[in-house]
Amino acid sequence: MIQFAFFMLGAVLLIYTLNRLDDILLPLLFSALFTLLLLPICRWLELRGIPRILSIIICLLMLLLFLAGIILGFGSQLTQFQSEIPKLQDKMMQFFTDAQAWAHNKFGYEPMSIEEVKESTVKALKKSGGTYLGTTLNTTTSVFSNLAQVLIYIFCLLLYRDHLRQFMFRFVSPDKRTFVLHTVDNIQTVVQAYISGLFKVIIIVAVLNGIGLLALGVKFAIFFAIFASVLAVIPYIGIMIGATIPAIITLVETGSVVQAGLVIGVFVFVQFLEGNFITPMITGSQVSINPLAAILALILGNALWGTPGMILSIPMIAVIKVVLDTNKVTEPWGFLLGDTAEGDDSTKPEAKQPGGIKKLWDRAFGKAA
Repeated sequence: MIQFAFFMLGAVLLIYTLNRLDDILLPLLFSALFTLLLLPICRWLELRGIPRILSIIICLLMLLLFLAGIILGFGSQLTQFQSEIPKLQDKMMQFFTDAQAWAHNKFGYEPMSIEEVKESTVKALKKSGGTYLGTTLNTTTSVFSNLAQVLIYIFCLLLYRDHLRQFMFRFVSPDKRTFVLHTVDNIQTVVQAYISGLFKVIIIVAVLNGIGLLALGVKFAIFFAIFASVLAVIPYIGIMIGATIPAIITLVETGSVVQAGLVIGVFVFVQFLEGNFITPMITGSQVSINPLAAILALILGNALWGTPGMILSIPMIAVIKVVLDTNKVTEPWGFLLGDTAEGDDSTKPEAKQPGGIKKLWDRAFGKAA
């Protein structure tokens, strides 16, 4: 009981500390994430005889070009989307009027006038407009400041990676350093594979979503394809958010429920392919996170650090699972975070033999008294 009380107290203090130190921890965590992605490239350049500092600079330039490409591509789509917003508003008002008329004829619902809707919307915008403007300016300033910090941290982590490893070895006795080195390399390899695989999955899902939406003639298909592919990493919730907005716009544009249903069908089909074929083939089953753990990680990440916390939550829970799986003492907790099929002993060949399940149970938990 006392141990449980200390554990809960430690957990509360940890969460409080993480929340209070968000300005320091978030740039460091993003830096560690990008460092793991850039490390193989940096090593490859160094093996070709390029000095470490120059290799790191090349990696940072590649990262900046990659981010700039994403911002320009997504920004151009967003600009086109914003230019169409007035037309969409007019069509949405007409659709809203028709829907109210149908509800009035069917159920006797008293409709609101367009003037009342516009007046309430304008009042809400006036009330929150200053807040939104201030938030936007603060966010823009914060993004550029944090980007500079992240680049500096990445440079230092790549430059002093050997020194950091030697620092870690000083806490380990010489006879255990080989085991620790092997464990760290395994963790690094699996995490790199998972994170790079996650980016590959996002790109593939974006292409498939784009093909489906373009085939249906959906407006801003590329924008919605990229938007939904990023959200697809959120189990269940992501596909709902990613499909709802383009479906509503398609319904307003065409007035066809069937067309809007086909848009949702595209996202559901791509999500089915992603969950059953694409992700297992790319990331493998080494770091399979079950949906409950992923959703809880997203909620906790949002509660701690907002949107950046949600972005970091899935990679971080994967890193935690890899670390837990490397130790026999903490392996059960890693199993708890993993997918159910990952540790299902009933799928093993020996379990299919007569009395196989009982033998596996006895081996894992001991024979029944």
